Amino acid sequence: MTTDVNENQDKKIEEAKKLISTIYSRSLKMLQLEFESFQVEGRIMNHPGFGPLFAYQLKDNDSDKQYACGFLMNEMLEKHKDAARAQQWLASFFIDMIDEQVSKPLPTPPQSQEESKKLFDQQIMPHCASSVREEFNTEKLYINISVHEKVGPVLEAGFPSIKDGNNVCAMPIQYLLTLYLLNRDPAEPLVNGLYLIREQHGLD
Repeated sequence: MTTDVNENQDKKIEEAKKLISTIYSRSLKMLQLEFESFQVEGRIMNHPGFGPLFAYQLKDNDSDKQYACGFLMNEMLEKHKDAARAQQWLASFFIDMIDEQVSKPLPTPPQSQEESKKLFDQQIMPHCASSVREEFNTEKLYINISVHEKVGPVLEAGFPSIKDGNNVCAMPIQYLLTLYLLNRDPAEPLVNGLYLIREQHGLD
């Protein structure tokens, strides 16, 4: 019985490794096709809370500029259900960075809890607050930090004007920090969540 369980676990681990490798390689080839004039590199990292992370970097052959961006496993699985959509989605992040013509390697991760807090307080939180206020500039918004019993500290944003039903979107601070370190916009999931709330209440 124990042998069967171990063999089953080993099989699942091998299948997971194969899936991760397939997604990584497929995404790398997609970016190489999209950006033929760049040197495209990639690597797989592991996050203790979010699992495999896929990071890709474009190096400009005519300058020293670099453009890097990372992605989470669950979003890669979802996007790769449609290959054409996945390629377009992956490329969009790099197109925006290339258009800005500013070298953007992945940020250096904070080395301590204190550095993580400083990064969130001084950069991520103000950016998220200003982004959602700009996106919903005609609405009064609630923005606050709270603690969720299962996921820990979260950043909340919501509409006080909505009295019935759900009116708040909450994102784990660790998730927002991870997005930032992948050169992704940490405000995006909050903005999308707020639009979903408005849609659920028939406001958009």
